[in-house]
Amino acid sequence: MIFFFLKALVALFTVVDPIGLAPVTVALTAEMTPSERALVITRATLIAAGVIAVFGVFGQALFDSLGVTSPAFSVAGGALLFLVAIDMLFGRQSGARSERPREVREARTREDVSVFPLAIPMIAGPGTITTIILLVSAANNQPIEWGFIAIAALITLSACYVTMRISLSIQKRIGVTGILVLSRVQGMLLAAVAAQFILNGVSAFLHANGIH
Repeated sequence: MIFFFLKALVALFTVVDPIGLAPVTVALTAEMTPSERALVITRATLIAAGVIAVFGVFGQALFDSLGVTSPAFSVAGGALLFLVAIDMLFGRQSGARSERPREVREARTREDVSVFPLAIPMIAGPGTITTIILLVSAANNQPIEWGFIAIAALITLSACYVTMRISLSIQKRIGVTGILVLSRVQGMLLAAVAAQFILNGVSAFLHANGIH
């Protein structure tokens, strides 16, 4: 049980990358007052929490209705997370949790950046949605493990909120280089988690088809 909780926490924390939110938050809220910044950050966190909760509850049912099996999604999801990990390791912007340059320019011209790009895709992007569905699938209908996933998601979202609130201080203290170093370390952890998802999917497929 403890191992499952740690796996859920590491997977969510690394794919969301709360520390990586600091420079984005600084850029998008540079011209806001402290009260406006606090409101945007709070709204972004709550919206991301809602998106994660919806996909955590209904995501597996959606894929079941499409005829997608758990092993297939585990392999596909693991591959997606592995690509995200590679982007983190090499310092590239991943399409699974970042916006395109044109989208950044559009976001900066809007008064409310809480929905886009902070909540989606920076916090609750495709990588996060994939991870939460994979974790729920791996829980095997065990309420205790569902609770662990919820706690891991809550911890990750809390870290996102705190990071965004103190983003200016973080960037001043550790700089862009420090943020990149932390991102690469998290990329290593995410690569290991992604590989485990793929192995679990392959193992489940072989077992379901009587292949040992």
